[in-house]
Amino acid sequence: MRLVLLGPPASGKGTQGRRLADRFGSNYLSTGALLREAVENRTRLGLAAEPVLARGGYLPDDLISPILGEWLDRHKNGPGWVIDGFPRTLTQAKFLEKWLGDRGAELDAAISLEAPFDELVSRTGDRVECPDCRWTGQRGELSDHGKCPECSGPAEARADDDEGNFRCRHSQFIENTIPAIDFYRETGRLISVPATGTRDQTTSAIVSSLEF
Repeated sequence: MRLVLLGPPASGKGTQGRRLADRFGSNYLSTGALLREAVENRTRLGLAAEPVLARGGYLPDDLISPILGEWLDRHKNGPGWVIDGFPRTLTQAKFLEKWLGDRGAELDAAISLEAPFDELVSRTGDRVECPDCRWTGQRGELSDHGKCPECSGPAEARADDDEGNFRCRHSQFIENTIPAIDFYRETGRLISVPATGTRDQTTSAIVSSLEF
């Protein structure tokens, strides 16, 4: 199974991506977590990405696409994959199409998670992430001591989760990612799923839609 997860910031791509990867025994990649880790570690990629992420922007196609290509090459013989955060633009969607086509493969589905703007703003203000295992969730899901429920790491608010940054990222999503979503809709591989219920409800809706 090869899947990509699309949707505005705070729509639950990371949560659903990990759940789907676990369910199908697939590799999982969060490009956002990959970039944040690179920033924290002060790598070459992190230094290039930091000012872009700080203002709520998307990395340019010519920087993120080769990184994604390298990851795909490392996992091309594995049990499939679930990718959250790529493609974010039409150019990136076409890059992925070419990468797959060159290897005689194809994408099974692009899953678009949909939620109202006001709900996304609320989720962003309450979101936390663990820098150790990259679990992402809401403050109410932390342990009694405010630790990550998965590894007991020091979960905390993401540096890029202020409302102004969110609004910028949402604007970028509308401008850049909607054309990619339309591309998958036109090619018959888009699955649109409401992401307004519980996590379990969203996961169930996705899995049901994937039962071709």
